[in-house]
Amino acid sequence: MNWRDAEREYEDETIGETTLGRMFEDSAERNANRPAQKYKGGIYDRSLTDSVLPAAAPGEYRTISYTEMRDIVRKLSAGFHDLGVEQGDRVGIFANTRMEWAQCDFALLGAGAAITTVYTSSSPDQVEYLLDDPDANAVVVENGELLENVLEVEDELDLEFIVSMDDVDGYDDRDDVLTLAEVYDRGEETFDLEAYEERLEAVELDDLASLIYTSGTTGQPKGVQLTHRNFRSNVNAIRKRFAPRPDRDDDVPTLDDESLAMSYLPLAHVFERTAGHFVLFNSGACVAYAESPDTLQEDFGTVGPSTATSVPRVYEKIYDAIREEASSSSVSQRIFEWATDVGVEYQLADDPGPILSAKQSIADKLVFSSVREALGDNIELLISGGGSLSPELCRLYHAMGLPIYEGYGLTETAPVVSTNPPDAVKIGTIGPALSNVDLKIDESIADQEAFTDDPGDVGELLVKGPNVTEGYWNKPGATQGAFTEDDDGERWFRTGDIVHLRPDGYLEFRDRVKQIIVLSTGKNVAPGPIEDAFAASEVVEQAMVVGDGEKFIGALLVPNTAHIREWAEGEGIDLPDDPQGMVDDERVREYVQQEVDRVNESFEKHETIKQFELVPREFTEENDMLTPTMKKKRRVILEEFEDRVDRIYADD
Repeated sequence: MNWRDAEREYEDETIGETTLGRMFEDSAERNANRPAQKYKGGIYDRSLTDSVLPAAAPGEYRTISYTEMRDIVRKLSAGFHDLGVEQGDRVGIFANTRMEWAQCDFALLGAGAAITTVYTSSSPDQVEYLLDDPDANAVVVENGELLENVLEVEDELDLEFIVSMDDVDGYDDRDDVLTLAEVYDRGEETFDLEAYEERLEAVELDDLASLIYTSGTTGQPKGVQLTHRNFRSNVNAIRKRFAPRPDRDDDVPTLDDESLAMSYLPLAHVFERTAGHFVLFNSGACVAYAESPDTLQEDFGTVGPSTATSVPRVYEKIYDAIREEASSSSVSQRIFEWATDVGVEYQLADDPGPILSAKQSIADKLVFSSVREALGDNIELLISGGGSLSPELCRLYHAMGLPIYEGYGLTETAPVVSTNPPDAVKIGTIGPALSNVDLKIDESIADQEAFTDDPGDVGELLVKGPNVTEGYWNKPGATQGAFTEDDDGERWFRTGDIVHLRPDGYLEFRDRVKQIIVLSTGKNVAPGPIEDAFAASEVVEQAMVVGDGEKFIGALLVPNTAHIREWAEGEGIDLPDDPQGMVDDERVREYVQQEVDRVNESFEKHETIKQFELVPREFTEENDMLTPTMKKKRRVILEEFEDRVDRIYADD
């Protein structure tokens, strides 16, 4: 039996047609004494402490079991019910990724509510929209700062109560502002197992589980309606792909009750919510919560996770940190680069042979083993989604013994459509579809002449399956425009993404339909692969390709400031102190040009970067040039650096 048939036919106790609340209860029963969550001390002023959650020592992690987590979830669920939460209510969660987010999620789902998610970077106006549009009647916030953001716009909302995960002062005169500990206390007083079970059973698979607002690079975000069935079917299919199936060799990495995950992506985003939350708790895994994206290396080293989910931008940052640390340690930059070159060559070789195998062994001893140790020395598999991952960077991770399995999905598909199987990975692809997802390619959307070298079908990806949303909240027009019907009356979701469906069934991501650049010569260019080619660069930190309607491809490049200054010092070059002066320095430009020339070698003539401009600021969520899921806001970037784009095409 091949792996596809084995995956399709696989069944175990974690796979079922149950709601998310029941799914958690069943897992807690199976894994009662196993570790469920790890939380770090010294970060939050948690209200759930002492008898419920004893504080962990600063900088250290403490563990609770599934039985302990289930008790918290049940008492919180009863407390929310006592506060008036009923089946069908919408309740917001406005907090960073942390253990209480997960507990509140299952508690509210068990009470029959639907969760509407709010990113912590949201402004008060955005908070108002994300709570008013779904008509939320309550919200759980993280702390006093986010509480104030809600209170600033509360007159425009119809909230019955607000709950803070952390202790907050100064609200004793308000009965509608509570701490999570107070909700727990209410639940402890009123909890009745029979009544709780009745509420769980009253929730149906087709009930709304969550409204997740697409972060969107333009316009107001749309609320994607996701039911318990949408999530549960996706959890089932992911389990089939990553389970310890009997057809698998023992050395194939899997997700199971032995897995220890590090969670740090926003749970407000569907990727972490499904892959780093629902899938893991259903599997009986343990989830540890990082302090912040800035402390990942430290937290990885402390926890020693076996798995994590992340987006390409974070993997780029981690690799940059690894390379910088290696060059400042006993391992020279030259040895590090030699080792990565050997590792990539080893990965690409069908038959490495004794000489290359010996080199790989030396590279592993000198460099890769230290890299793995710095990340806890326990990584078995890393999942990448939420954007296109550079094949070069993916190969580098595999070479270091840190395998990344890239997948693809959207909020509207709850979210996973495809992912590489751990025993049949093909770097540079986003894998084949999950076993319960159907795919179709609309070739009319893509310029077929631009993809003549791709055997298979190229066009917009259409998706059908039980994981696909029924549509957008209160937006019938947008819902209608997001779907198309075939000749048989079957309804397909239009992803808006150009993909290549290979003869072997694996998908290769090309780009967003709306982001394909059409040159004035008529040539179509996908900017994503060009930008991804800089992912492992030590010279260029970020790249955004431009050129729509122009004669040639240009680019806005964010230089790696630390590396540029290190290079300049080694060359005896005195650079201006200010960022703008540095990027305007002709010597820096000439140095960066060498990196652009290197990248250009991998592309067709019409795809190469003919002109570029260096910009002095990194694209970040804080300066509104990235979405909360770290996708580029191209319109914002173009507006911010309009003068630089004008310079690119000034002589055209």
